[in-house]
Amino acid sequence: MSITTVATTPIEGQKPGTSGLRKKTPVFMGPHYLENFVQSIFDGTGGAQGKVYVLGGDGRYFNDRAAQVILRMAAANGAARVIVGQGAILSTPAASNLIRKRGADGGIIMSASHNPGGPEEDFGVKFNAANGGPAPEGMTAKIFDATKALSEYHILEAQDVDLSVPGESRLGEMVVEVVDPVTDYAALMADIFDFDKIRTLFASGFRMRFDAMHAVTGPYAKAILEGTLGAPAGTVVNAVPSPDFGGGHPDPNPIWAKTLMDEMYGDSAPDFGAASDGDGDRNMIVGRHAYVTPSDSLAVLAANATLVPAYAKGLAGVARSMPTSKALDRVADALGIDCYETPTGWKYFGNLLDAGRATLCGEESAGTGSDHVREKDGLWAVLFWLNVLAERKMSVAEILADHWQKFGRNFYSRHDYEAVDSAAAEGLMQGLRDALATLPGTDAAGLTVETADEFTYNDPVDASLSTGQGIRIGLADGGRVVYRLSGTGTEGATLRVYLERVETDPARFDADPQDALAGIIAAADALADIKGRTGRSAPDVIT
Repeated sequence: MSITTVATTPIEGQKPGTSGLRKKTPVFMGPHYLENFVQSIFDGTGGAQGKVYVLGGDGRYFNDRAAQVILRMAAANGAARVIVGQGAILSTPAASNLIRKRGADGGIIMSASHNPGGPEEDFGVKFNAANGGPAPEGMTAKIFDATKALSEYHILEAQDVDLSVPGESRLGEMVVEVVDPVTDYAALMADIFDFDKIRTLFASGFRMRFDAMHAVTGPYAKAILEGTLGAPAGTVVNAVPSPDFGGGHPDPNPIWAKTLMDEMYGDSAPDFGAASDGDGDRNMIVGRHAYVTPSDSLAVLAANATLVPAYAKGLAGVARSMPTSKALDRVADALGIDCYETPTGWKYFGNLLDAGRATLCGEESAGTGSDHVREKDGLWAVLFWLNVLAERKMSVAEILADHWQKFGRNFYSRHDYEAVDSAAAEGLMQGLRDALATLPGTDAAGLTVETADEFTYNDPVDASLSTGQGIRIGLADGGRVVYRLSGTGTEGATLRVYLERVETDPARFDADPQDALAGIIAAADALADIKGRTGRSAPDVIT
């Protein structure tokens, strides 16, 4: 074996976003692209010499080949050990847990989250820090700076490492430790939840369907739900990770998980349904004829947290991303605990969790989690719901109805305009920025604007400042509109419009959310001139 130093030049566009670097798979497979970014991770984080890393991914196309490149580069850069999931598989929350449990210096996760996979679809690489969470802004800035100054990368000339069987081997001077991807994560879940009560729930005839969407959560769900907890065989469907996610889109929402939704709204629907995404950090929760929005799910879990053994003593605080509905705020007020509003991106929760200021946190984009790891965690959320259902002995619909009776219902929806021309999307946002000072007091579609600003976050732990985090519009009827451009796609821009209104009249709780929000939807379009600026008469996806 020998170390090769390859001369290279910076590659344009290697700037990590909130979820690492995402591009089309052929881009990552192109000359030096993956190698440049991995070398920049090592260089931007102080070098790999003597360090321990965790490595794994969601099994998408190129996952296996990329893992071998990363291992050989880690060895060439002097890493002492890499702990890698069997078959190069690790869900994102499981990777976070391994980093924390093993005291690793960080982890490299190969995933493009909920984006499609395949030879012409998406691939991604992100670095998680020693706390198990996504690299903070200061760290990603150093990685980006390294991509701009890179002149060479180091790689070991060696045969592939056998990742099919747990155990240790050597790659040059570096130890490669292959671990079962499920074992440590399953043990953590058993420490958090009351597995005995969930077993009793399944033994009572309770029926569930979990759609793993041909993604990474399948092996975890099969082992825990059907194995440890005794759910009937077949409870978990689409359980084998596929390089192209079975040709589907591994995003757990009513659009992409339509088969599950159809079953849950059918005549013989199971009691409980759930789905998770490509890398296992997102979730969808649905009861029999009862879809639970991610914002409502977060609020319900916070309101019922003391039913779970790990949270029996109460919550230190809660946190939500700014676009997430304020349903969580209403629960926090009732509990007398702090509720933090952060920018979108799980790394912003990390400081609050590390400082002990928050216990539960979540985003409207189907991500919820707690201080057990430093990532959102799809299967954890599903087990949380099962624990609550086992304790309360009520249906999902009944738990939702009871929650709204206590706290009111936050009607909420997100409208996504996908692959919008980037210049048009930026123009729309700039137009709103230019109008912020004059918007309060104006009318739009019959509703009066009370407040308007661009969200800036001053981190209460380290005082770091994050600007340009989305346009917030407060309406006189108590409604809210938020506009953001998303960074999770790989082409064009995705304009996300978030719409919210609080309803406290129980007689109106059963209204269709799009009907309840009709006035605010019209106001949002009028204020931003969405149709005029983008040419889109309707969103591509409504959740």
